[in-house]
Amino acid sequence: MKYFYDTEFIEDGTTIDLISIGIIAEDGREYYAVNANMPARRIRKHEWLMANVVPQLPQGSGDRRNHIPATWVVDYHDPAVKPKTQIRDEVRDFLLSDGRPELWAWYSSYDHVVLAQLFGPMIDLPDGIPMYTHDLRALVDYLPDDTLPKQGGGVHNALEDARWVKQAHTYATREGNRL
Repeated sequence: MKYFYDTEFIEDGTTIDLISIGIIAEDGREYYAVNANMPARRIRKHEWLMANVVPQLPQGSGDRRNHIPATWVVDYHDPAVKPKTQIRDEVRDFLLSDGRPELWAWYSSYDHVVLAQLFGPMIDLPDGIPMYTHDLRALVDYLPDDTLPKQGGGVHNALEDARWVKQAHTYATREGNRL
């Protein structure tokens, strides 16, 4: 089964940390999670992430009674916000629920690193999860018609981006546009 996914992350050339992940299965099932363990202090200092990614995350308005400031980057009470270990287990179960997954992403290199690091070093990927992700962007370079549908909204929301990857893959592999 094909799985189309996207991650949002913070990286500095040395480390790469998950912010959120969205996955769409070929059969329409969806998975979305936001990392409760994301490095929020580093994210707040990153102008591009604050302008483009953080507004796509579940937002809270703060809660004075529970000492939750409105300036936090995410609503930690939202059910999509989960500890990284829980995300790891849920992603494993989601991807391995129907045989061997075939992974697809747009500019997939970093997405695959983020996915693999949920499990530790790449050697620790669970049996059945590939050690690579197919790159839809690379595929498009070889197609006679390299135009793709535009993403409607939610750019830099991992789930919305994953939905677009599925839509773009369907479009790119349609009859008449095959290699």
